[in-house]
Amino acid sequence: MSVDMETVILDVLGALPPGKSASSEEVARAADNENWRRLTGHVRATAIGLARQGRIVITRHGKPADPNSFKGVYRLRLPLPGEQAPAADRG
Repeated sequence: MSVDMETVILDVLGALPPGKSASSEEVARAADNENWRRLTGHVRATAIGLARQGRIVITRHGKPADPNSFKGVYRLRLPLPGEQAPAADRG
């Protein structure tokens, strides 16, 4: 099964209230509830790409994380109005 993970991530985050986030597990389960574990790496890689473009924000401990260097447990959310993603600061 081929999954358009970018679309899944944006659909899941778009359904949330502004400022709310989703875990990588929630996104993977939205893509394939039965075999979600095998998709977590795909979620992470796609999320990093979207965050580098400034289309989503990766958070750690509730704060925006640098998509180029974050480690561990993370969450995803859409940028807040006027918010600049950490990757955009690098020019």
